[in-house]
Amino acid sequence: MSGSFSVSQTTRKPGVVAHEGGVVAAQHVEAARIGADILAAGGDAVDAATAVSFALGVLEPWMSGPAGGGAMVLWRADEEKAHALTYGMRSSASLDLDHYPLAKEGKASDLFPWDAVEEDRNVFGATAIAVPGTVAGIAEAHRRFGKIKWADLLGPAISAARLGLHVDWYAALIIASSARDLAQDPDAAALFLDEGTWPKGTGWTALQKSRLDQSAMADCLSHLAQAGAQDFYRGDIANSLVKDVTAKGGFLTHADLASYAPIWSEPLAIPFRDGVVHAVPGLTAGPTLADALEAWQRQYPPEDSAKPAGFVARAQAIQAAYQKRFATMGDHESNKAPGCTTHFSVVDRQGNMVSMTQTLLSIFGSKVVSPSTGLLMNNGIMWFDPAQGHPNSLAPDKSCLMNVCPVIAESGARRYAIGASGGRKIMPAVAQILAHMSERDMTIQDAIEAPRFDASDGATLVADERLIGPVTDALNTAFPTKTAQRLPFPYAFACPAGVARESGLNSGTTETFSPWGDAVAEPETSET
Repeated sequence: MSGSFSVSQTTRKPGVVAHEGGVVAAQHVEAARIGADILAAGGDAVDAATAVSFALGVLEPWMSGPAGGGAMVLWRADEEKAHALTYGMRSSASLDLDHYPLAKEGKASDLFPWDAVEEDRNVFGATAIAVPGTVAGIAEAHRRFGKIKWADLLGPAISAARLGLHVDWYAALIIASSARDLAQDPDAAALFLDEGTWPKGTGWTALQKSRLDQSAMADCLSHLAQAGAQDFYRGDIANSLVKDVTAKGGFLTHADLASYAPIWSEPLAIPFRDGVVHAVPGLTAGPTLADALEAWQRQYPPEDSAKPAGFVARAQAIQAAYQKRFATMGDHESNKAPGCTTHFSVVDRQGNMVSMTQTLLSIFGSKVVSPSTGLLMNNGIMWFDPAQGHPNSLAPDKSCLMNVCPVIAESGARRYAIGASGGRKIMPAVAQILAHMSERDMTIQDAIEAPRFDASDGATLVADERLIGPVTDALNTAFPTKTAQRLPFPYAFACPAGVARESGLNSGTTETFSPWGDAVAEPETSET
């Protein structure tokens, strides 16, 4: 139950509908506004996604940024075709396995219950850093489909970094949750903490105006805007990243960065009810989503979707899909620590769409800041199993397995782009939102707001408190079931964001309890 929290309070985030133009849904409202302004300036959905990607790295730096990785699905209206692009992190070709000896006992201290490595070298610090892919990924999408100049798209993020992120109550809470670990890196401590110890912004008043000093990041982004994305991998920024990471004891070489390349692929086309779901193949949650949706179609008819038996069938299929993932892909994330991921979705007035998820992996990634660039670095090495002989075992020059699950789906006359943050909770959330829209004809606002469960743990199912009654009674007969309230912090469920298009009308929304998240419609101009 909810414990001390109110059970009578109601919260609603109805989303937006654009009568003309596009919509951007993101986990920070200012990033969504930036994307919507790009659309109003004549930009493509990919242009807006480029601007939003960099803006989010400034506005919620602990969730994602240029030094992370991710994946996206794109819909091109003129082709009537979906494309998938993967730009996940990779281990360095110079990585020394001997540097990650298993501890004599215990499990890892963060997301994944791997056998512990001595000193958590795969979790915290420079030795946890993998080769980043986000800049290469968004640059490749922009190269292929963008219309607005690269430098102009980075401009809003640069301005936001010059100003510095306002440390409001939510930002202060996030920083406080990781203050002990951030204090271990002098550059992370300087950015996020006062006196190397206390979280910035802990005045806890409505008038508190503390801001992060993101000037180093602003300088880095300014250079990236003028020199182009290749500089991140083969130029001055690459030199700075290699110098900073190796100085702190990590594995990153010029060859690692120069050889990095994002991967275009045919998306998975997953039949579901009267439509199809386009998902990213390979080392993502896309194949696991495909297994779950295929089972749902076999196990219950659409009219049973809202019945207790339908909930049980969906939960059983999700658990089976994850068991297959564990056996063949090796991802065994636990629920004991927050993931560090963000998702945003874009639709423009032509009907082009982007569903993009980017991540540092853990919250604040490796808890290491590159002093020369001001970038918070990923801890992608933690995605690998440090024990050898398994599908996802740590090795040099190897792609990381990700939980990201961006999709673009078609159902009847509707098309929608959906994804979420939340680690292993992502896929179950995306799947249930898809089902609400395809089986129960919900709007995207109602589908994201609707109560759902998480069955990714394997041992215990967690259900939204609003399902208490016949649904939880039925779930309890099949699984040990607990209930949880949806709150701004911590998240018991994933944090989705999505846009939809039907009959030329665009709409969008984000997770109801995301304090910063919102959908923003493209501003109307005098010419429209």
